[in-house]
Amino acid sequence: MISTLTGVVSEKLDELVVVDVQGVGYGLIVTSADHGRSATGKSTKFYIYEHIRENAHDLYGFSELDAKKLFEQLLSVKNIGPKAAMAVLDVATPDLVRAGVANGDVKFLQTAKGVGRRAAEQIVVELRDKVGAPVGDAAESLINRAGVNHSDEAMQALVSLGYTESDAQIALQNVDSNLPTEDRIKLVLKG
Repeated sequence: MISTLTGVVSEKLDELVVVDVQGVGYGLIVTSADHGRSATGKSTKFYIYEHIRENAHDLYGFSELDAKKLFEQLLSVKNIGPKAAMAVLDVATPDLVRAGVANGDVKFLQTAKGVGRRAAEQIVVELRDKVGAPVGDAAESLINRAGVNHSDEAMQALVSLGYTESDAQIALQNVDSNLPTEDRIKLVLKG
């Protein structure tokens, strides 16, 4: 098992950084931020995650241990593979990604390439309490102060599906409140 690699960045290809460690070149799949930070000819240390499949042995490299830990947390989510996890890490810094997950910001997670609404919701549902980021942002607290109807069954159902209260409130704004709860939820999920 490879935990870290320290060597000279010999090449930078599309999404790969080749690290020369005493004559052996390791191709590491890295985030766009790490790709940009890696300077050819400079010695660098990467924390490694090995993804071994029947037909491939991929190495994912991270310049910070914190990013690798978040990557591993994302991989623990059902139906999230290494490509989707890397796409989420490409959206923002690990701290901002954690805050987005903790706040249930599905739309933020959907900005990751290849991550749809269901995958983003799954990430929120499975990791919200595990990412270790403080919950609550300015927009959510403003909406809470503006009067979220906490007794609205459709709102409660959407929150239980992984929506934040603010996202549920916004989604329900354009849905007729006189419709049965089940119909309101269906309309939001279709939208």
